[in-house]
Amino acid sequence: MRILFALLALLATTACGLSPMYAGGSTSAVAQGLAAVDIPPIPGRSGWLVKNALEERLGAAGQATPAYRLDVRLDDRLDALGVLGDDTVTRQRRILRARYQLVDLASGTIVLDATAGSDAGIDVVSSEYATIAAEQTALENLAREVADRMATRIALTLRDRARDQAKPADAAP
Repeated sequence: MRILFALLALLATTACGLSPMYAGGSTSAVAQGLAAVDIPPIPGRSGWLVKNALEERLGAAGQATPAYRLDVRLDDRLDALGVLGDDTVTRQRRILRARYQLVDLASGTIVLDATAGSDAGIDVVSSEYATIAAEQTALENLAREVADRMATRIALTLRDRARDQAKPADAAP
């Protein structure tokens, strides 16, 4: 019975049109497209962290001649949430938002215009060092999270773009 269920699940999955994004490994159109994204410097510590995380994720297939440029603007905020009667802050929220555009260098057109963001809660304790360390750790984690979201969205865009460019070739006699 389990084998029959597994076989039906396998057939249903293949019939739904799902295909691996990175089919073909590092030679796939998506991987090559990701490797061809140039990321200019992003201002600030948060920008440095996001840029490094993006380069780590996008450059997994190696280096390629840049075909795209990723323009990123960050908004990094630290908001007080828990405020006591004596104006003492007990809880903070760190928010990191990115507005980014993927630009095709050959044509100058904007291929993707999107936003990504995440936030984290921070307990403010009596030790100033511990609070600063928590704020920095939150920023590092948020930078990785935002970079992951951006890389996924860029990969999906490049996959769709490669599929759209391959359709006319498939339709030719």
